[in-house]
Amino acid sequence: MNKNKITLSLAAALILGMSANTMAAGFQLAEYSATGLGRAFAGEAAMADNAGAQFRNPAMLTYLEGTQFSIGAIYVDPNIDVEGSVNGTQTKASDIANSAVIPNFYLSHQLNDKVFLGLAFGTNYGMETELAGDYQATQFGNQAKVTSIEINPNIAYKINEQFSVGGGVRYVIGEGHFGAALPNNGPDLKYMEGDDTSWGWQLGTAWQINESNRIGFNYRSEVDLNLSGSASGLVYGGKTQPGSMDLTLPATAELASYHQLTDKVAVHASFNWTDWSSFEKLEANIPSYSSSPDLIKEENWEDNYRLAVGTTYQYTNKLVLRSGIAYDTSAVSDEHRTQTIPETDRLWLSVGAGYNWSQNLTLDAGFTYIFAKDAPMNEVDPSLGQFKGETTGSIWLVGVQASYRF
Repeated sequence: MNKNKITLSLAAALILGMSANTMAAGFQLAEYSATGLGRAFAGEAAMADNAGAQFRNPAMLTYLEGTQFSIGAIYVDPNIDVEGSVNGTQTKASDIANSAVIPNFYLSHQLNDKVFLGLAFGTNYGMETELAGDYQATQFGNQAKVTSIEINPNIAYKINEQFSVGGGVRYVIGEGHFGAALPNNGPDLKYMEGDDTSWGWQLGTAWQINESNRIGFNYRSEVDLNLSGSASGLVYGGKTQPGSMDLTLPATAELASYHQLTDKVAVHASFNWTDWSSFEKLEANIPSYSSSPDLIKEENWEDNYRLAVGTTYQYTNKLVLRSGIAYDTSAVSDEHRTQTIPETDRLWLSVGAGYNWSQNLTLDAGFTYIFAKDAPMNEVDPSLGQFKGETTGSIWLVGVQASYRF
């Protein structure tokens, strides 16, 4: 079945759309806070600006005194184009990824000198793409959307002045749809929608080497979703039929460091890994269509790596300035890239600021511009023909956040 792309795409890109051009590799989102956005998310697993720190490393809860909460949102505006030829006919689709707002909320509480609790509401995956009706390759997929919400309770323990550990469970709610249609505003070839919930976990640790240097590490497990719903379209005889598709949100890991060079200047860095090699193929299960799984496509993705470096400058007692640069490697090689998920390398340039409005209230803002590397595509399907072309684009993000300490 071609729910394949629904899931894929749906997962693929909260682009944010084509995740490839969005923020993190595959269909992964990095946008968990405006604070981190301002430094290109460099050093996140080793920093604790506010309650949002637990989303990247629950051990950092031990650096948050009393009770704190943080609320914010990041606006993402992707500009992604796909251009090429399908079966010899030139075609182009512009701005295929829709803009989106990614909200977040975090709460932390110091139970005693050793134990700290936290609760996070955010997302790691999502997307929305739509190709215009006059695009000549809509048979490969013309719309895709995925939304996910993660509820993440955490607990951390301060072993001593140097070492802390933390962990939490992840409850993920996901839903999405995918469609493909005949060109020139033709009827749907297939359309599928589904949803599911599942569980995962995360573990983190922090090492305070000395007063000025810190290292943090975090691991997030994979989450297995079985998107269950319905399928329809010409491929299925024009009837609506029940169906499902397995989708694994891959495991991730981050090693980060923080270094206070002077009273005013700090530098920080992160190395991230995502287990995208677990994404080998797409299979759909539609009992009324076939008794065995329907192999949609061999994906053959590869593990992705991200390197980020950032700086923090305490300009005044109230104002802090941030900056960062990051590079994301593509999770797919040129021979396996598709127009549904035009994954490619990305370069991040970020700036941000934080302002202590009062002793208890801090306001943060961040801005990022992402350069997506131009990348070729060559998609072949025995029944649909061949699409050969290129994806180009860029993305900008702006985020705001408010944090309060009781």
